[in-house]
Amino acid sequence: MTSPPAGQPPDELLEVTTPAQFRALGHPLRQRLLFALGQRPATISQLAATLGAAKGNVGHHLRVLREAEMVRVVHTRQVRGGTEQYYQRSARRMRVAPGHAAATAAMLGAVAEEVSAADEPLLHLRHLRLTAAQAARLGAALSELVDDAEDAGEGEPRHGVLVALYRQTPAPAAAQNEA
Repeated sequence: MTSPPAGQPPDELLEVTTPAQFRALGHPLRQRLLFALGQRPATISQLAATLGAAKGNVGHHLRVLREAEMVRVVHTRQVRGGTEQYYQRSARRMRVAPGHAAATAAMLGAVAEEVSAADEPLLHLRHLRLTAAQAARLGAALSELVDDAEDAGEGEPRHGVLVALYRQTPAPAAAQNEA
């Protein structure tokens, strides 16, 4: 994919809070578009080719994401009598506000779809008992590890990185007794 000239850099964080944003996260193709636009801006044609989707379908879902202010046009250029638009995510990172399980489930569903198609994915799930200070240190270290990872460039395969640290909610007493 050729990239446009550098435009406005994405914001650091988008807190997902509006009904339009939650609705936008509810479709797997929109999730995949957000993932694809995490590296560099792209056109509808480039995204359709990358994701193996119809251009009309990609255009529709980009419109939904744009109306939810989750993507934006960062560059346009004239091509064969038309205008080609380059889209990018509006923020480098997105965080779903606490208490919105459906949006989190939609995001994880899109990740599951992507991981299931991957060659030899590395998945680890471990439960630890941590103090608040330990959890904060671990979260900061994980964020730093991902933030500091360098992109090797156009000729190399893309890898997805998913990092999660969450506090488990206690199971109801009846369920604990059955376990």
